[in-house]
Amino acid sequence: MGWWQVDADTLARSRFLVSPYAETFASLRLLHTASGRHPGEQAWLRAHLPGYRARLAADPVTALLVRAGLGRDWIADFLTPTPLDGEDFARAAARVRATDPAAARAHLRMSLGGPLPAELDRDDLPQRAAALLTHVWTEAVRPYWSRRRRVLEADVVARTARMSQGGWAAVLDALRPGTRWLGANRFQVNLHEYPPRDISGAELLLVPVTPRTGWVSWEEPERQRYALVYPCAGPLADEHARPVPASLGALLGRARATVLVLLDSPLSTTQLTAVTGQGLGSVGRHLRVLRDAGLVDGRRAGRSVLYARTAAGDVLVRAAAGGGLVRGAGDVPDQAAASRRG
Repeated sequence: MGWWQVDADTLARSRFLVSPYAETFASLRLLHTASGRHPGEQAWLRAHLPGYRARLAADPVTALLVRAGLGRDWIADFLTPTPLDGEDFARAAARVRATDPAAARAHLRMSLGGPLPAELDRDDLPQRAAALLTHVWTEAVRPYWSRRRRVLEADVVARTARMSQGGWAAVLDALRPGTRWLGANRFQVNLHEYPPRDISGAELLLVPVTPRTGWVSWEEPERQRYALVYPCAGPLADEHARPVPASLGALLGRARATVLVLLDSPLSTTQLTAVTGQGLGSVGRHLRVLRDAGLVDGRRAGRSVLYARTAAGDVLVRAAAGGGLVRGAGDVPDQAAASRRG
């Protein structure tokens, strides 16, 4: 397994960071594998996979570059620059574009674990990679970025609340499959058999993305900055996988029922706003009604209040999902139901 040796200074300098470039590269990986794991990803792939494949079919060199760069166990380093604070997509893509061609070829040999195909022995690989990523950003990520950013920020809020309860170990244990706090200042970052790295005193960034993927990257020796990219968890990433039963929507109203269904795990009002797309005031009103009815309860976690269903709320949702709530002849049908290193 791959693990990093950290110290108190590293943890003190650790922080979360939202990166539009990381979100775009994660989306590129999703397009490459075409393996959406929940309805939201599958719908996104249906919309954008044909255009992505057509672009690569028209540019075989870039298609080969993508396959080589993503590799099997190692991503070409120049494709995953460690995020910078406040960096927009264009600036991050410019860093990829400015990669020395010889370094890019060396990174590709590493990701391939062998010699470079003759078709990739050229100097324009960084420009081609940046152009493809810009296409993915423009066509498939930027139209959704406002909502995705809110989801990512909500994930940060939830994990920060977890840290206030259980410390960094509780956060690092649950970032993504393969990460684990091993004790003795050791942080397992993946399951690959790589030599351990001592990052004592370095800056550690934790970067959420919405696709179900992740990787690590670093810059050394100049900056001593390390990043671990991880997927958002639970309903923050896959709210489309939790349909609201029509009978529950008819009983409570579609918007309020959506909030109740999502609260099988604790969420804050900020998270609910991000996931549902409803306004903060609307979410607050729904929570008050549900709380007064004894269907949800809240508890403070740091500066946030996390809400979750009560036992009564669980019973109501299960009854609706199982058909226990039957709409009468006079009820109105719910018209809103249609809607770099791995």
